[in-house]
Amino acid sequence: MAVYTDITDDELQKLLADFELGAPLSFKGIAEGIENSNFLLETETGRYFLTVYEKRVRPEELPFFLGLMRWLAERGFPCATPIADRNGEILKTVRGKPCAMVSYLSGLSVRRPTVAHCREAGISLAWLHEAQAGFPMTRANDLGQPAWLPMFAGLHDAAEGLKPGLSKTIAADLELLAKRWPTGLPQGVIHADYFPDNVFFQAGKFAAAFDFYFACNDALAYDIAVALNAWCFEPDGSFNITAARALVAGYESRRKLTDAERAALPVLAHGAAMRFFLTRLADWGATPAGALVKPKDPLEYERKLAVHRSSPDLVLFGQAAE
Repeated sequence: MAVYTDITDDELQKLLADFELGAPLSFKGIAEGIENSNFLLETETGRYFLTVYEKRVRPEELPFFLGLMRWLAERGFPCATPIADRNGEILKTVRGKPCAMVSYLSGLSVRRPTVAHCREAGISLAWLHEAQAGFPMTRANDLGQPAWLPMFAGLHDAAEGLKPGLSKTIAADLELLAKRWPTGLPQGVIHADYFPDNVFFQAGKFAAAFDFYFACNDALAYDIAVALNAWCFEPDGSFNITAARALVAGYESRRKLTDAERAALPVLAHGAAMRFFLTRLADWGATPAGALVKPKDPLEYERKLAVHRSSPDLVLFGQAAE
């Protein structure tokens, strides 16, 4: 979450006039993340989040994201739920930008996930994949494998600025991934950004997921690969195989992987690390001046790429259910 767009008291009052949420009691920006402007709003009827959509989010795709959140919530999956105004509209405008009000979620994200948290993450991700089944809308993954080479075309100098020789290494990785990228895996709507800071826990148990603004149609196992990178690396850059086994075992307690999905996890994890390295590299020098946010370090994912590159079978760790 972040704040790029300021909202005045008058603008907030005008927006709230369309809702049955009562008068505002407090309103403050949330300075985390890099994608949209987010605010915590408390009114006479409760707490809510207001998101103003910026940057990568295209207005024409918002019905997909908001529709997916409502679909999941209606099927019992705990996630932020868009709130309709008096006319049944959930997509609004403020300062000429699209925005939406969503339900408040209780819980806390974890900065240092334990093995138990990783198992809960796996269970909840499988739950999400079950709940998305039948969702009638589709959205292509515009940050999927076919997009990586074109994305990197304008980032060679930025990569060299991070580490001399890195541009050549990344180019070789991209060539390898293009050759080995799996096809024919089970597909569905995936979260595509299932990081610890997008998941809430209460008393050590999964409580809710949010930030669905990268959701898209892709291989379900790719979502697991994103999570393995996000949840199972230690601060020193090492891969925690025990945590990874727990995450996959948790997932398989609800949805069994096919043999093809399991075999594909190493290359999917390598590719998922590439996706986040490239978008972080692009953001590194592009965050607007004055934004209440610090861009995320692309070198974190460069180190993860190096791990996958040096140990290509690392994620084939014998994922027997625990």
